[in-house]
Amino acid sequence: MVNLEKIISLCKRRGFITPSSEMYGGFESGYDYGFLGVLLKNNIKQSWWNEMIQYRDDIVGVDASILMSPKVWEASGHLSAGFTDPLVECKKCHHRFRRDHLENNKCPDCGGELTKEKKFNLMMKTFVGSVEDKADTIYLRGETAQGIYMNYPFMRDAMRMKIPFGIAQIGKAFRNEITPRYFIFKTREFEQMEMQYFVVPDEKKKEKIFNYWKEERMKWYLDLGIKKEDLRFKEHAKNELAHYAKKAVDVEYKFPWGWDEIEGIHDRGDWDLSNHGKHSGHDLSYYDEKTKKKFIPHIIETSAGVDRGVLVFLLNAYDEITGGRTTTTEAQKEAEVVLRLSNKIAPIKTAILPLAKNKEDITKKARQVYDLLKSHWMCQYDEAGSIGRRYRRQDEIGTPYCITIDFDSLDKNDVTVRDRDTMKQERIKIDELVDYLKDKLQ
Repeated sequence: MVNLEKIISLCKRRGFITPSSEMYGGFESGYDYGFLGVLLKNNIKQSWWNEMIQYRDDIVGVDASILMSPKVWEASGHLSAGFTDPLVECKKCHHRFRRDHLENNKCPDCGGELTKEKKFNLMMKTFVGSVEDKADTIYLRGETAQGIYMNYPFMRDAMRMKIPFGIAQIGKAFRNEITPRYFIFKTREFEQMEMQYFVVPDEKKKEKIFNYWKEERMKWYLDLGIKKEDLRFKEHAKNELAHYAKKAVDVEYKFPWGWDEIEGIHDRGDWDLSNHGKHSGHDLSYYDEKTKKKFIPHIIETSAGVDRGVLVFLLNAYDEITGGRTTTTEAQKEAEVVLRLSNKIAPIKTAILPLAKNKEDITKKARQVYDLLKSHWMCQYDEAGSIGRRYRRQDEIGTPYCITIDFDSLDKNDVTVRDRDTMKQERIKIDELVDYLKDKLQ
């Protein structure tokens, strides 16, 4: 099992992720995604979007506003006691903790006495208008699901959707977590990939659909290379269910600190649409033309964390080879890191490496190859340092294929393609290169 500190170090060193506002000492639980981090995150989101929407005809996408009427959160229960954490504070150092995460009544930081437990609402407040008045208080959304429910009648009618159908969204959410932890695993600002699937209120049909989505979501992680032995399902006991849930199953990953949730599949019943119908005065029932009956749809939800996904894919892909794996003396002096990311989500798909940077004819040919490939994939041109060092840099960021242009390339119009994982090298004609890589990177 890879140490989390090694992932954090790699992310900082290679431009994936860095602490937010670092020049001012950082901002607790806030992280900025650098160039490679953005590419990785976007590829993960695009893979999810493709699987949930592009490859299907029963799900549509939305992008709901982060700022919504406070009435949305009243109706959803997010402003009630059901969306709170048990908070205690140390009387000595004034650090705050979740009571249910502590083993005794002493501060884990300084040993001081703790206050009595208080309920701490997780919703983040902000204000609209020019005056910070209670009447102007609104909230940053605590989940993306409620934005989907607000758009349920809009998408149902505009897109002529017939039950069963789904609405999906990728977007930011905010929770005022007392104890953010484990790098990007649990933060106060995070991104979600959520899909709400609207179904008939029939328990047998619901169970079949629930199990279908449970298996589909597990399959997505496996198809992107997550090791099967590091994934499992965990069903919630009745006393563990959220107030809205009739059934819940988590997809868990075996992190360095133990098994933890990366996605939830939930049977939310008709809680959401029923409550929004009551509070808003709108009829959110669905009329089935076949049965001639109206009903409030029940909802099967899949809810995944983008940032948790990024961390899982990094942990799963990280491989450290002691003593190095290349044949150069220089490389054998230290361990080599290889990020074995799936080709589908790797930030950079190909790296173009001229063998000699001071040979104008070679660099010119390399630039031609780079211009050819960058219209198809995210590529990187690198001529700094020895070829061994450049290979290692690309291995560390997960680039599947490195393409070397050498003196033979000038006469034969071909290149050497090196596979990241096998280190096998092939000579490929430049005019066949795009088709060769399309087959490899699909």
